[in-house]
Amino acid sequence: MKIAVLGTGMVGRALAARLAELGHAVTIGTRNPDETLARTGDDAFAAWAAANPAVGLAAFTDAASAAELAINATSGGAALEVLALAGQENLTGKVLVDIANPLDLSAGMPPTLFVKDTDSLGEQIQRAHPDALVVKTLNTLNASLMADPAKLGEASTVFVSGNDAAAKATVSGLLAEMGHQDIIDLGDITTARGTEMLLPVWLRLWGALGTPEFNFKIVR
Repeated sequence: MKIAVLGTGMVGRALAARLAELGHAVTIGTRNPDETLARTGDDAFAAWAAANPAVGLAAFTDAASAAELAINATSGGAALEVLALAGQENLTGKVLVDIANPLDLSAGMPPTLFVKDTDSLGEQIQRAHPDALVVKTLNTLNASLMADPAKLGEASTVFVSGNDAAAKATVSGLLAEMGHQDIIDLGDITTARGTEMLLPVWLRLWGALGTPEFNFKIVR
């Protein structure tokens, strides 16, 4: 499958590398490819790109237009802007996987949520792109475990939310390819409110456990 991963950060890189490893044609989308490759320091992208030659790099609009499926791997606060740059026409009719969280870091740590209870980032994205097939998933665990849940040593749970059953089936298939064994379909895109509101709990667990290498498991 041709997949566009929109975002060059830790999450985008982890998913892009894993999906390429699984045989998908993956392109990472960014604002300006030349500027991205010129970054230095801890955020240097060129070294990562050299180590992952199967993953392409393109401007948001080019990555999205060439893809069959797009993944929003941006920070929550940048999601709507980035998807607008990708182009509504380039997302129409395509599965759009949203893994971002609406974290508000303006007051420092721990962050709060800039939307909750009666709305969600997933719903905002669906409203902004009504002809895209938005599926919320993977926002309840860290980048490393999104890409390779087997690192935990036992099965844990991930969730999918979205209005289109076929889109959720496509995303669930990708999740299973990456090793996710327990995938719960919560229902339509409004159910993303629940998984996004798990983040305050997730953040406190990180503090209590001293590591982000954990996940929720629904026992039933």
